[in-house]
Amino acid sequence: MKRLANLVIVESPAKAKTIQKYLGKRYQVIASMGHVRDLPKSTLGVDVENHFTPKYINIRKQSETIKELKAAAKKSDHIFLATDPDREGEAISWHLANLLNLSVEDKNRITFNEITKTGVTDGMKHPRKIDLDLVDAQQARRILDRLVGYKLSPFLWKKVRPGLSAGRVQSVTVRVIVDRENEIRAFVPEEYWTIDAKLSAASSKKTFPAKFYGLGKEKMELKTKEETDEVLSKIEGKDFTVRSVKKGTRQKQPAPPFTTSTLQQEASRKLGFQSRRTMKAAQELYEGVEIPKMGAVGLITYMRTDSIRISDDAKNAAAEYVKERYGESYLPSSPRVFKTKKNAQDAHEAIRPTMPALSPEQVKGSLTGDQYKLYKLIWERFIASQMANAVYDTVSADIDADGYTFRSSGFSVRFDGFTALYVEGKDEEEEKQSALPDLKEGDVLTVRSLDKNQHFTEPPSRFTEASLVKFMEENGIGRPSTYAPTITTILARNYVEREQKQLKPTLLGEITTQLMKDYFSSIVDVDFTAHMEEDLDRIEEGKQPWIQTIEEFYGGFSKTLEKAEEEMKDIKMKVPDEETDIVCEKCGRKMVIKMGRYGKFLACPGFPECRNTKRLAVEMPGKCPKCGGKILEKKSKKGKKFYGCEHNPECDFLSWDPPIAENCPQCGKTLLKKSGRAARVYCSDPSCGYERKETTS
Repeated sequence: MKRLANLVIVESPAKAKTIQKYLGKRYQVIASMGHVRDLPKSTLGVDVENHFTPKYINIRKQSETIKELKAAAKKSDHIFLATDPDREGEAISWHLANLLNLSVEDKNRITFNEITKTGVTDGMKHPRKIDLDLVDAQQARRILDRLVGYKLSPFLWKKVRPGLSAGRVQSVTVRVIVDRENEIRAFVPEEYWTIDAKLSAASSKKTFPAKFYGLGKEKMELKTKEETDEVLSKIEGKDFTVRSVKKGTRQKQPAPPFTTSTLQQEASRKLGFQSRRTMKAAQELYEGVEIPKMGAVGLITYMRTDSIRISDDAKNAAAEYVKERYGESYLPSSPRVFKTKKNAQDAHEAIRPTMPALSPEQVKGSLTGDQYKLYKLIWERFIASQMANAVYDTVSADIDADGYTFRSSGFSVRFDGFTALYVEGKDEEEEKQSALPDLKEGDVLTVRSLDKNQHFTEPPSRFTEASLVKFMEENGIGRPSTYAPTITTILARNYVEREQKQLKPTLLGEITTQLMKDYFSSIVDVDFTAHMEEDLDRIEEGKQPWIQTIEEFYGGFSKTLEKAEEEMKDIKMKVPDEETDIVCEKCGRKMVIKMGRYGKFLACPGFPECRNTKRLAVEMPGKCPKCGGKILEKKSKKGKKFYGCEHNPECDFLSWDPPIAENCPQCGKTLLKKSGRAARVYCSDPSCGYERKETTS
């Protein structure tokens, strides 16, 4: 039997291919294809009577991979376990060691923070033992999630409907979304008024805005039209005179490089990516992409991290790029250091490009659309984080009108600094400001307009994926690796649905959450969930035994479950159907929305007497360019979205590109939007020919 000197095991083929290039022929690099062992799906797989011992089995669909791994191991003198550098990766290495009869005392564990020649070489130089504290933390999480899921889910099947699931992180996440919806429903809007002035100075014809502030230096809130009219009557025809002008400078510091959470938030805001899409593209960029003249290379560092630390080498490389591209004035006076938050796991650097000198445009031709957009976002954020502050000249003015005060403020850019490259996105739009004219105390201003406006206070916004991830991170719900899968799960289980970018609970989500709050309050309690995450962190740090953590949790949980089953033994909860205005043409009843195997559909509530069903159409903006009918979102047999006329098949208008709420400036018909590398907006009527480029950032 021909023996190999060294075997290196990673998780994915893409990662294996990239690392093989750096290690050469003396090594064989193969992929485990993720986990090779896990708890069985058909049973609990945890011996609760015997210190919660997990009963791991080989994963059936991994049988060929396991056979290949064992054969390669037999032919190798040295075996290195190079799975991802986190809890999950450490657990996969531990399972591989058990499968291949390797000693946990051997120094056979290697990690790569980046899949580059330097990163791989450095990782190979520092083999270590498998970190059993990390493994214990992963095992504790897995067993806790199994106990909650496998004990609670059957309870929900019996009391609500078959096929439901509960989860330690997923259930509290749904509760957060439901609570926000209840806040919105309970919100009582309050009326308030504003007075908005458009003024101009003698030194400039350009108008600038000023807002009513109050009486003298005292702020005054206008609650009614009568109060507003009283102020307007007193200042009508009066001079608007500049009472005071305050000038200053303000500096703005760049945002730190990305963590997993902030990457998901910014990709949602700026690119419209869902969390799962972001993490897929990030994984591909980390594991390696074929670049001409370079071969396979990992373009970013490890993408599951909550640290904002970066290496000195990376800082120096960024400084070189900034100096060459923008000049020395765009560098900060000293290298920038960002402080990682208190409870962050600091094992890895922030997410950054592995080669800062490699700009997005240089690699664009080698990347898919998603990879390019995400690499550009990561690269720009990182380079900008190492640039000088932006500096603004600020002006604020108090303007007197018969004793009442109006305020105006503005700024001008003295030095653009990092904003020359990148500006962080915001969840909510900020009020735009621009430069004010040169105002001096005593200047009498010309009033161009004076408008009163009625407003009502707004309820809190529904969560988007970006704001939900931010909430989960700030409140300790889950870890960076769990945000995307949790959101994917609650959407797939129909506890939550999307309305454009907003996340809205379904009736099923609300009823299930109420049941959980009534009987399993700790499972859906944010503070309790955060405390559990802290316990898992302590296990990882070797400060707390994992069995003790599970025993403390399970004692109370099992008693709560027994009590709930006793109190609800004769109760079955019904999820009400959502009624629509669509009338069943067969019996005249109003049809309801049902959830089926392939998503939502319309059904007659008169079942089984009336079995009428219909597809539930999603109406899109715009009108059919051929007949003027509504444009509906549809799905092909393979699940791909397309858009067609409501009068199909009589009207044959179809498009793979979605319509937008904007009409063609040439012919007035609906515009369509094409995404991807050839992004553009174009007219739905081919005979018109109108189109324009659409930016992808």
